[in-house]
Amino acid sequence: MRTRSLAGVAAVAASTLLLASCSGGGDPSEQAADVDFSAAPTGTLAAWGFENADDVGQSRLDYAAEQLPDVQVTLDATAFDAQKFTTRIAGGNVPDVVQMDRRYVTTYAAQGLLMPLDSCFEAQGVNPTDRWYQNVVDDVTYEDAVYAVSQFYQPPAILLNMNVLNEAGVSPDAFDTSDMDGLLAAIEKIYEGSGSTPTRLGFDPVATGQGGLWVLGMGGQLTDDSGTPTLDDPSNAAGIDALKRITDAQGGYAAVKSFTDSFDTFGDANQFVSNQVGAQVANQWYPNVLSAYRDQISLQAVPFRDAEGQPFSLASGTAFVIPAGAKNPAAACAWMTDLTSTDAWMAAGAARAGTIESKGGLNTGLFTGSPEADEKIRSQYVTPTGDSGFDQVISTYYDVVGSGRSFGSSPAGQDIQNELNNAITAALLGDKTTEQALADAQQAAQRAYDNATAQ
Repeated sequence: MRTRSLAGVAAVAASTLLLASCSGGGDPSEQAADVDFSAAPTGTLAAWGFENADDVGQSRLDYAAEQLPDVQVTLDATAFDAQKFTTRIAGGNVPDVVQMDRRYVTTYAAQGLLMPLDSCFEAQGVNPTDRWYQNVVDDVTYEDAVYAVSQFYQPPAILLNMNVLNEAGVSPDAFDTSDMDGLLAAIEKIYEGSGSTPTRLGFDPVATGQGGLWVLGMGGQLTDDSGTPTLDDPSNAAGIDALKRITDAQGGYAAVKSFTDSFDTFGDANQFVSNQVGAQVANQWYPNVLSAYRDQISLQAVPFRDAEGQPFSLASGTAFVIPAGAKNPAAACAWMTDLTSTDAWMAAGAARAGTIESKGGLNTGLFTGSPEADEKIRSQYVTPTGDSGFDQVISTYYDVVGSGRSFGSSPAGQDIQNELNNAITAALLGDKTTEQALADAQQAAQRAYDNATAQ
């Protein structure tokens, strides 16, 4: 197998698979209790789900290898696949470590397919809420147990195209998502179109890609404390209604979606170079893409603000898990915690800084999911870029990372996200009222939840 490193920014593709209950090695809690996680890690370790080789991943793999000289790691570089995962466990072909999107973790924990890691953390001297942001831990907690070792948390904020804003006479503070009337006035000044066809958006809210941000930020909730879906909660309407007002002001959702689908997001004619947007919700990784075009664009950023006017962001990222039936869980525990230690992240920060320097790029930071690592990397490697706009953007993302909230840990987590997007699409297109769209989404999400928790 070809060696690859840890996944970067790309999220795992959504799955509509309804999982059947199966177990790869008895009760995972009992299996974890039988493991001596404090034992010296030795032997072979099989890991799966490692794609997108880069300097950040390889430097951490190298660091972990130095810490665990008696462990021979084999990496399967193929992407994580939900159906393949359950098939492998049911067939007894169980890796020791799997990397997956955090939205899947609670689903598999509820199915009895993952080992709880509390005793692993205790043996390794890791306090989860010290190592990771609380919202990152909440993402992978189920029934008071933590089931994953998290990595990465790239918060969203609103990127501003200052070339467009200056031309339209709009100030950055107009992009306050807690003041919809002011925001819509700014959008109207910037928007350009031919009939109902946009040629320039005042604001791209990324309605489905960032739907959870809008719904939770405007006071909604996707789950209750037990992880049961709450998509039909009346508080969820405010975020969808805000999205509808924004898209209706720019030709309607169908026209906006068609226009944004045409963006050359990663290319030379991206929406900021081409002045196709005045502002856009974007996760922290996207300024890295835009840094290659810093001579052509002028950027600033402002936080996404919740209904009360406070900065608001959502956790997202990947995680490592130990499947039930893993053959070498003690080595897996040591390896995962080494990969996410501050020292491993500092090695990654040094590697990333070296790569950026060799290419003449800008260091926009490395957002690890760990507050200590984030601050140390920022202090040592994130220096002024010489571009005041990019410096302000970088600072904004560091400012909002501490304001994060979990999507809500649920055995139907990925299905809830899918159904929320379906509801948003139906409501914005006018196919259903917001209330009906959410009611239909709740029914589908509840079925997924009932299936995932069936004993």
